[in-house]
Amino acid sequence: MNFEEYLIGKKIDGPAFSAAEPALFEVWKKEFEQMHVNSFTVQKLNLINPVRRKYPLKEPVAKVVEKAVEKTPDTPAAPASAPSPAKPGKPVIKPKPKFN
Repeated sequence: MNFEEYLIGKKIDGPAFSAAEPALFEVWKKEFEQMHVNSFTVQKLNLINPVRRKYPLKEPVAKVVEKAVEKTPDTPAAPASAPSPAKPGKPVIKPKPKFN
């Protein structure tokens, strides 16, 4: 996952964010590349919401993700009609053994 995909997941318009605040964008991008996604999210938790409110993603996330997938043909596509795994039935409860 790269920083632009992360911003899409957080519903932040990446190009608008980078154009309006390039210094903050570059700092966040550099920090994102150096740590795990979850660590970055926890560290910037109180800062992500204000940025999301300033630069909201105009399109729904599903459309943006589809466009990102179209741009990267290297990614193998998931089969469209993959059979869903069978749901297990009701669990069998065995009676407790009786000791005399």
